[in-house]
Amino acid sequence: MYKKKKKINFYFRILIFYFWFFFLIVLLTFFIIFYAAYKGYLGSLPSTKDIENPIMEVGSEIYDYNGFLLGKFFSENRTLISYKEFPKNLINALLSKEDIRFKYHSGIDAKSFLRAIFSLGKKGGGSTITQQLAKLLFTGKSAKNKLQRIHQKLLEWVMAIELEKRYTKEEIITMYYNKFDFLYNAKGIETAAHTYFNKKTSNLNLGECAILVGMLENPSLFNPKLYPNRAKKQRNLVLSQMQKYHFLTKKIYNQELKKPIKINFKIQKKDFELLTYYSDFLKKEIQEALDDYEKKTGKKLNLYSSGLKIYTSIDLKMQEYAEQSIKKHLSKLQLLFNNSQKKNKNAPFLNISTEKTNRIILSAMHRTQFYQNLKEKGYTEEKIIKQFKKPQNIKLFTWNGYKTVSISPWDFIRYQKSIIQGGMLSIEPYTGYIKAWVGGIDFNYFQYDHVAKTQRQVGSIFKPILYATAINELHYNPCTKISNEKFHLGTWSPRNSNGKYGGYLTLKDGLALSVNTISARLISKITPGPVIHLAKKMGIESIIPEHPSIALGSADITLYEMTGAFNTFANYGFYIKPTILIKIEDEYGKLIKEHTDISRRQVFSEEVAYIMLKLMQGVVEYGTAKRLLYQYNFFNIDIAGKTGTTNENSDGWFIGIIPNLTTGVWVGWEDRFSHFVNIKLGQGANMALPIWAHYMKYLYKDTNLKYHKNLLFRKPKNYQSNWNHCDENYKNKNALKEIIDLNENFNDENNENFNDENNENFNDENNENFNDENNEKNYDN
Repeated sequence: MYKKKKKINFYFRILIFYFWFFFLIVLLTFFIIFYAAYKGYLGSLPSTKDIENPIMEVGSEIYDYNGFLLGKFFSENRTLISYKEFPKNLINALLSKEDIRFKYHSGIDAKSFLRAIFSLGKKGGGSTITQQLAKLLFTGKSAKNKLQRIHQKLLEWVMAIELEKRYTKEEIITMYYNKFDFLYNAKGIETAAHTYFNKKTSNLNLGECAILVGMLENPSLFNPKLYPNRAKKQRNLVLSQMQKYHFLTKKIYNQELKKPIKINFKIQKKDFELLTYYSDFLKKEIQEALDDYEKKTGKKLNLYSSGLKIYTSIDLKMQEYAEQSIKKHLSKLQLLFNNSQKKNKNAPFLNISTEKTNRIILSAMHRTQFYQNLKEKGYTEEKIIKQFKKPQNIKLFTWNGYKTVSISPWDFIRYQKSIIQGGMLSIEPYTGYIKAWVGGIDFNYFQYDHVAKTQRQVGSIFKPILYATAINELHYNPCTKISNEKFHLGTWSPRNSNGKYGGYLTLKDGLALSVNTISARLISKITPGPVIHLAKKMGIESIIPEHPSIALGSADITLYEMTGAFNTFANYGFYIKPTILIKIEDEYGKLIKEHTDISRRQVFSEEVAYIMLKLMQGVVEYGTAKRLLYQYNFFNIDIAGKTGTTNENSDGWFIGIIPNLTTGVWVGWEDRFSHFVNIKLGQGANMALPIWAHYMKYLYKDTNLKYHKNLLFRKPKNYQSNWNHCDENYKNKNALKEIIDLNENFNDENNENFNDENNENFNDENNENFNDENNEKNYDN
């Protein structure tokens, strides 16, 4: 019996020995493997710099002049928030569900790890919050191969320990919540709160916190939008854990269980809410500033991931007024245009052959993605045209909203060319800050920008540049008289639309009534060279042909350039390049760029600028823009302006100046052969001027803005006028009426009469100022 007992003890001691032996071997092996992983022998580890500055891509926020958020530029839609902004329930839910001993371990929870091993994961995983953060930051998506996953796990342990060394528990939770991807481009908890509940994280209630924490296990599986029932069970599990660890009372827990899943889903699109016409222009300005910063400091910042704060000159309220003004007028103008085309078999085109019409539509067809797709499939041109003439379900733009109708792409192109387009730009004279930029009638549908990209003939709004050259070069004044006799310059014979000539008109009358013969005589004396030179100094970069017809506005120029040029008059002879960007700050609030050193270029004297303002006031007082007074009641207000109309009413322009704002408006169609039949509807004073009038009424009515009717143009110091007598005729209302009646038909709004032989830019096939590819997305098929 004794020997038997002794034998059992012997085997027991051997068993104990081997147990501890293998245990120590396993422990030592684990230690060696862990040490090897820690030293990077099992694969490269993030550098100290990467650990201390983990990648947390944050989009740049864009603000208006008053600090309102306009939108973002981002590759990952993330908004970083601090630990203080997390609701208490969000923290407690996270600890309860993922890592209840988070506050007590140093990155690895041995108890949870052993539980996961012995239960084979059935009672929960062994990853701590810190390990999960390490995975998000450094190892990425879990490998499918078991050996690779074990390797990843080792690296996560190492990184978890490194993170715990460098960050507080609060910082780790903050990074984890800010880094996690909640789907639908919702990177981080703040964006997720906006996406699923349309609110800030700080305003989340208990149930909403539990839903988002439940998604941490698997955002696709427990997606509350797609799988509300599944998300509810997961939410209830989180609530159960919270009650288990005494973060909730049983009463509150039971109340929450009964509540249904409620979300207010609002997907955050790329560049959300900044999808507008000026975004490309703004991006260019920002990138130039960031490139300059990199040259000076060697530090590279990224617009889409560096978390920049970008402040612009755009005034959100003025932007809204500008958009409303365009819609208010053009929606009515569209009805008039549609009615005028009812008897036109070739609508919306006028005065062109069927062959020319087909060439226009074919040219537009070739630029569409639909055409490119068919071409890649091997379709011949003939088969492609047949496809374009087959009806499809296509979304059409109307001024009352979008409509999906059955229409062929061929007819769709023709329909698009019947829609009136427009652009509008407002600039602050003394800073060059752009306050409002509307590049089209609806960015969701028409995305081509008519402010900075569209070059169209400018008509008579070019004449103030001509007149300023005459005053500057020839020392003319508003009283200088010019012959109104018929005029010939080589083969160029500009004419007045009413066919009446003779006598003399003052310079002021010539501009106010926009008389073509006066402009033609001026260009013949000055020659085109000095006029072009002055235009370039006033910021016009588009090509201006050295031909006398530029006096009547034959050149193709953008609204951005023309409004900036007119702003030189408002800024008393100094040109400032119009800009949107005011300043850029990095994610820590450090100033990267500030637009304080405004570059001014003197183009002409204050006196010349003031004279031009007075001349353009005549345009409003009794000239081509007189409807501002008689139709829109802008009496006794300092307004300078100029209207413009191009051949066959293809383009209507108006640029208006008040002492602290210059605003330009262009109205036209995608194709120049779409236009009104008669000048009454097609002139710039009817197409573009009313938009400016509506806009100014909005501004004057808003007392929170700095625009009011009592502002006056500043008279230069020591300025002596010797031409006041030019105004005497207009002080008497009867005399004013008589002049208007006599000269009603002098204005160029009736006919610009350019010489087409010298102005090949009328050919739309060679000069397409629109993008048909933007409309391709409206094909349902």
